[in-house]
Amino acid sequence: MISEKRGNIIHGILLIALFSLSAFYIADFKWVKNLSLSPMIVGIILGMIYANSLRNFIPDTWVPGIKFCTKQILRTGIVLYGFRLTIGQVFDVGLPAIIVDCIVITGTLLLGLLFGRILKLDKQTTLMTSTGSAICGAAAVLGAEPIVKCPAHKTAVAVSTVVIFGTLSMFLYPIAYRSGLLHLTNQQMAIYTGSTLHEVAHVVGSGNAMDPSGALHIADQATITKMIRVMLLAPVLIIMSFLLSMKKDKSNNKRGKITIPWFAFGFIGIIILNSLLSSCGFIPKQTLDVCTSGINSFDTFLLTMAMTALGTETSFDKFKQAGAKPFLLAFILYVWLIFGGYLLVKFITPLF
Repeated sequence: MISEKRGNIIHGILLIALFSLSAFYIADFKWVKNLSLSPMIVGIILGMIYANSLRNFIPDTWVPGIKFCTKQILRTGIVLYGFRLTIGQVFDVGLPAIIVDCIVITGTLLLGLLFGRILKLDKQTTLMTSTGSAICGAAAVLGAEPIVKCPAHKTAVAVSTVVIFGTLSMFLYPIAYRSGLLHLTNQQMAIYTGSTLHEVAHVVGSGNAMDPSGALHIADQATITKMIRVMLLAPVLIIMSFLLSMKKDKSNNKRGKITIPWFAFGFIGIIILNSLLSSCGFIPKQTLDVCTSGINSFDTFLLTMAMTALGTETSFDKFKQAGAKPFLLAFILYVWLIFGGYLLVKFITPLF
């Protein structure tokens, strides 16, 4: 009985792994690369196609394996995401980027909660959508999912808002920069891009479009600014967990159970470990770079599996149930990121 159950879980995991491999293959197409759609985004699209077509042809006994991908594999992927970051990157870009990132994240989350209440949107969708806009897109939505504990289709809706508005910005920012509309220096434009675009892929794509040769250092400074936002994911998840636990259960007037996001502490620990390995000199840089690159590729695959698994739980009927409100909230936050982020960069960076 136990071996049969394990076999069913393995079947579900292998199904998601197969979809994820397909996502990597598709993401390597030139036109997909031009859109800067990562394997994670392609994965959730494939998962949603499966959910709305072949879902009824797969045994229900495989579902536990799919659920395993949305829980354990997801958390492992978030922890390993720390290998993309070092503490030294924070110091490379300077204090202005850190301050702007902190204000952008705090402002986005608070505005999200405010307008979510005004729109009478449920708290789970509000938190997931706001977190995705505030920090690092799909990865932030995935990180918040175990804390918020929302249904898979709400996670998919939040990811969809990130894809739509992040991709739009990736094309708008280079146009605005080349036209001189923004009146920002190269460093200010880098901080603006990194602190307001949704996905890391969007930041990289937009930065390279503005500075193809890399001579102006817009792409690398924008990416580092973005990575600081990613680094702030862990403290945000920890704070979010404690705040959600303070909400009393109306049925017994007791506080909710605190969900300690241990994977967030693992994420911080990996960042520290990566920083130490990068600076200690015990491991040759070339060897370390190869190892880190391999880990990052494996991590991207794990996150793609998690995204694909979430997509398989999302049907178009559930999107209809969510309605237009999540996208309206994401649009409001998008307007804040564009104009609020611009004003922050314009007035804060000259102070340093």
